[in-house]
Amino acid sequence: MKYRGTLHGTNEYPFLIDEEGISILPVTSLGLSHGASNRRLSSGIPRLDQMLGGKGYYEGSTILISGTAGTGKTSVAAMLTRSACEQGRRVLYFAFEESPDQLVRNMRSVGVDLQPMLDDGRLRIAAARPTVQGLEMHLVAMHKAVNAFQPAVVVLDPITNLISVGTTAETKSMLVRLVDFLKLHGITGFFTSLTSGGEVAVEETEVGISSLIDTWLLLSVVRAGGERNRTIAVIKSRGMSHSNQATEYRITSRGLELMDTYLGPSGVLTGSARLAKEAEDRTVLEGYREELALREQERRIRQRQVDARIAGLQEELAVELAQIDRQIRDVTRRRERLEEERRVMSKSRQAFASPAARGHNKRDRS
Repeated sequence: MKYRGTLHGTNEYPFLIDEEGISILPVTSLGLSHGASNRRLSSGIPRLDQMLGGKGYYEGSTILISGTAGTGKTSVAAMLTRSACEQGRRVLYFAFEESPDQLVRNMRSVGVDLQPMLDDGRLRIAAARPTVQGLEMHLVAMHKAVNAFQPAVVVLDPITNLISVGTTAETKSMLVRLVDFLKLHGITGFFTSLTSGGEVAVEETEVGISSLIDTWLLLSVVRAGGERNRTIAVIKSRGMSHSNQATEYRITSRGLELMDTYLGPSGVLTGSARLAKEAEDRTVLEGYREELALREQERRIRQRQVDARIAGLQEELAVELAQIDRQIRDVTRRRERLEEERRVMSKSRQAFASPAARGHNKRDRS
């Protein structure tokens, strides 16, 4: 109430009485003095990492994944948990809907076995109903658990259940202080949020903390042709280039599998429409391949025809050139023979002339 001679806190602070005594924790906002890491943490889903600049989340950032019931929010959280534990990091998982055993069993159905991580101490699951205590006491308990376990990743699944403890404004205030606390300690925070509003998840959160989030993933349900299919989109991801394309995904026994994106006149094609488009594309491509093969065959035939004609013309040319060469040789020999005969005849005439005639001839030439 007062403390003369010095500055002191003017707020009310909750305290926790447990087996370790009394814990009093200031829960006012810690401000914006935290650092920012450039290291990345894989989401555990390779194609989602590609959507996030090819490397995944920033360490020490806050991630929100929102969507309607059944879109796989907990599965995405479990895959991040497995990825972080495999990289030697500790994960503290606050579960507000499932017990540890139930969470472990359910995640096995998507190919994520959390039990070995629990056994070797890399993972700790704190499961409790939000109504077990007030928001401030939840915050104190989370601070204490984080300080005791020293995790690299903290998961809250889902934060919307906290609304049952207080108002939306009180829940947002509590989460703001939790986000500040995690960022100050360089801890990656991963929050799931259940979105109401029908089959298609709208771009808003029930507790209004989207402005605090560094990376926001939206899981949506697309209804078409009597099917319910799922898509994932990156609403924002601060500090990195990221995909702006909604991508279909399936929840399988191997986890979340992101599919190739097919665009139609009305947008992204999913489910049977996507399969039909893929079949149509395969048919068109096969037609192109057959047409190309036919054109290649025609090209080879035409090439052989032209080569044959060229070979025939070359043979004809060789024959004609041989004849012409023979004629040239014959003419050359006849010319040479004639010249030789004329030289011989000339010599013969000079040899048989009388001396007087040769002298007369000389005078005539002079």
